[in-house]
Amino acid sequence: MIVSLPPDLIAKFEKALSRAGPREIGGVLVGEHVADAEFRIVDISVQHSGGTVSCFVRKPEKHKGFIKRFFRRTGADYTRFNYLGEWHSHPLYLPVPSAVDFAQMQQIVEDGPNAPLFAVLLIVRLGEHKRIDFGAMAFTKGSAPTPVQIRVSERPDCDPTLPNRLIAWRWKRPGWWPSSDVNRSEA
Repeated sequence: MIVSLPPDLIAKFEKALSRAGPREIGGVLVGEHVADAEFRIVDISVQHSGGTVSCFVRKPEKHKGFIKRFFRRTGADYTRFNYLGEWHSHPLYLPVPSAVDFAQMQQIVEDGPNAPLFAVLLIVRLGEHKRIDFGAMAFTKGSAPTPVQIRVSERPDCDPTLPNRLIAWRWKRPGWWPSSDVNRSEA
């Protein structure tokens, strides 16, 4: 399995990890199915609470709004855009899953009829020069975890997962009338 990670999310990880210091933090990965066994992480949630120097406990209620907004943004196209997995940091350890991490991820993919077909676990940490180090594994029901290849790649030019941009209109005469040089601003 190959998972792409855009530079803006690497920056988001770096900022969150710097803020957390030696405490573990984590969240949810949402992504896009790009090709057979190839996915793209399009966003992450960040939970700053629930972690110590050697443990992180994700609180599902803190991520429900994030998931709902993601599905609304992507038109609820669940076959293309969906939950991809979990992430958390190992600020004091190598970015490899612990025995507890393996057990928890296996439980996610074996949790009854609503369990995902697979789940990726991404472990991150700040390495030398405050650069991000990461490792990832994929979990599926009834199978041993498999390593995931992480690629850093730019977002597509027309990324449907980004929030819509707002168009600012100027007044030309009484009533609304768009100008020929439309201003665009971020949402």
